[in-house]
Amino acid sequence: MPRRTLVTGGAGFVGSRLCEALLEAGDEVVCVDSLITGRTANLARVLPHPRLRFETWDVAEGLTTGPVAAATRARVDLVLHLASPASPVDYHEHPLETLDAGSRGTRAALELAHAHGARLVFASTSEVYGDPQVHPQTEDYWGNVSSVGPRSVYDEAKRFGEALTASYRRSLGTDTGIVRIFNTYGPRMREHDGRVVPTFVRQALAGEPLTVAGDGSQTRSLCYVDDLVAALLAFADSGHPGPMNLGNPRELTVRRIAEDVLAATGSRSPIEHVERPVHDPGLRCPDITLARTELGWEPLVPWEQGLERTVSWFRSLSGRAA
Repeated sequence: MPRRTLVTGGAGFVGSRLCEALLEAGDEVVCVDSLITGRTANLARVLPHPRLRFETWDVAEGLTTGPVAAATRARVDLVLHLASPASPVDYHEHPLETLDAGSRGTRAALELAHAHGARLVFASTSEVYGDPQVHPQTEDYWGNVSSVGPRSVYDEAKRFGEALTASYRRSLGTDTGIVRIFNTYGPRMREHDGRVVPTFVRQALAGEPLTVAGDGSQTRSLCYVDDLVAALLAFADSGHPGPMNLGNPRELTVRRIAEDVLAATGSRSPIEHVERPVHDPGLRCPDITLARTELGWEPLVPWEQGLERTVSWFRSLSGRAA
């Protein structure tokens, strides 16, 4: 009997890739997405699949009511809870929805997993580390985060979600796991979602200046989406409680990312330095020792190759628009 998996946020950049991978592995998949930031176009390859059921629904409204009720009454073996706006542009535009996804949405996903005796994986974020004073970031670091700053709606939603997930495991024995996802990039990112790679690629292809925040010395560690999906599936199967960092430990400055995008696109766009956002992290690099040890996983796609694939995908978008 195939495993039955519920993916919240399944029409998003990462969630849609997860749905595809689960279907390829033989799972039945229930995909739930409010479409605030997700897009059905991301699921175009699999929407007709007989083992996929897609429902437009806000997980914060519960997972046993509305159009998802019939789908969640049946057996559920695994819940992958990814629902949340995940880029600065999105969570600044949808602050209350972001907080709801991390609080009410996580509670609804946990209740469903507990009722079915299913495993739940909560997709947290490297943002729980804030502007870190420990480098690289290890899972036992508690973070340096403002609870009232402009990024707090996302950071604190995820920190609360972690606390809730851990409490279900401790208090009720629910089979839960927490992953902390670091910067991920690849095809299906939205051009205007505000994250560094799609922003620079869009600007370079349009011949616009690449807007580097501050002096560009701040760092990011970029993991190609296929590697992240492999890690999420391995973690789901592992039974590990987490939290576990998932990301690429190769650290790049934002200035270097901009220069690499210019080289990959062949663009002659200039680099323009702009004001750095409030609480913009100065350093971001995961220690993935735990993932290597427990999952036997590490990222395989080199930055240069992943960037080439990403640029090709954005070029194809421009071609379709033309």
